[in-house]
Amino acid sequence: MMKKLSIAFYTLGCRMNQFETSALEERFEKEGYILKDFKDKADIYVINTCTVTNDADRTSRKTIRQAKRRNPEAVVVATGCYAQVSPEALAKMEEIDIVIGNSHKEAVYEIVESFINERKEEKVFIDNIFRENEFKTFQISTFYEGSRPILKVQEGCNSFCSFCIIPFARGKVRSAKTNDIVEQIRILVDRGFKEIVLTGTQLSQFGWDRNENLYSLLKEIIKIKKLYRIRLSSMGINELDDNLIDLLTSEEKIAPHFHLSIQSANDKILRDMKRNYTVKEYVEKVEKILIKRSETAIGTDVITGFPTEDKVSFENSIKVIEDIPFAYIHVFTYSVREGTSATKYGDTVHPQEKKRRTALLREISEKKNLDFRKRFLDKNHEVLIISEKDGEKIGITGNYIHIRFKTDKDINEITNVRLTDVGLERENNIGVEAVEEVLL
Repeated sequence: MMKKLSIAFYTLGCRMNQFETSALEERFEKEGYILKDFKDKADIYVINTCTVTNDADRTSRKTIRQAKRRNPEAVVVATGCYAQVSPEALAKMEEIDIVIGNSHKEAVYEIVESFINERKEEKVFIDNIFRENEFKTFQISTFYEGSRPILKVQEGCNSFCSFCIIPFARGKVRSAKTNDIVEQIRILVDRGFKEIVLTGTQLSQFGWDRNENLYSLLKEIIKIKKLYRIRLSSMGINELDDNLIDLLTSEEKIAPHFHLSIQSANDKILRDMKRNYTVKEYVEKVEKILIKRSETAIGTDVITGFPTEDKVSFENSIKVIEDIPFAYIHVFTYSVREGTSATKYGDTVHPQEKKRRTALLREISEKKNLDFRKRFLDKNHEVLIISEKDGEKIGITGNYIHIRFKTDKDINEITNVRLTDVGLERENNIGVEAVEEVLL
């Protein structure tokens, strides 16, 4: 009887990678492999890489080396975005046995099986991602974040911002069929799940390849009976027209939590980034959302140290960002990505200055996040219980406030909580389960 092989996975980067890793784990386990923790010794290690920044590349390489040190005899597989964009660089690493790009991610199991059984010399599996014309995904209901299933409904991006390598890693826009998405959500709701998270490379470009759009998809989703809440991942401001904004702000089933990347609050830098909107246009759309639904959490991404961002433009950008009521800011330090058009500008901002700008923006983000949560102190909030930690349940509000409290209710139940205290970190919000007064 053949020994069952063990396999361990490690995921870097976004929710899409998390979703895809989970699907791969399920496939290998179904085929008889023993799933191990990445910190343990395994026969096979699969690292699902990210390449959004140079730091992501470095972390991917570091993780690959860790795997090989853990078991020098193991088969080490690199897949994901770094594998798609820089297969030759990864193939040169002596620690790597197989490089599998996003173009072949659905075939990871078959490729690994073939390598183990036949020990073929072929090492790199990659095609031109821009030749992909159809949306491909794994079983759509496999990845869960707490009690919230993640649903990948779109892949690719047609924007080609000057700093961004992701279109070269994920390709052009491909979308799942609306009927398939609705059917999968119905299945999940019938299983008892209450909140579903829609994710994609650029979710707001959903349907561009099918003569559909996010508005038409959401109109169908909200018809699903017993669906409590739908949460949306990152969207682009350009795709938010009045119809979509009206739907996002009027439909109670849509969580009032929208991640809208601004990247810079300076018009010249936005032009150099090829973002195709102005600061004024961005602010106007955010204001429309908040006027119609004031409790909404608006999150964003900002890049520091873009090559044409001098100190004056950065300071002006900071002033504008401080005035926008963001609930949180994800701050990224610019790094040159070969193949993007921003490489023509070089890398002109000194590393220490980049570090200073990044630290300053992160301080602003922490303050904004704390101020946002303080707005909801001493108020009752309907929360979905998503996890348990140290004897307390953690519930999440529609506008993404995480609240710790004691209750006998189970994960995936809905309850009312009064927020009594907020800490510096997102998870340090404390509440008590709210009990309705009973008149005797």
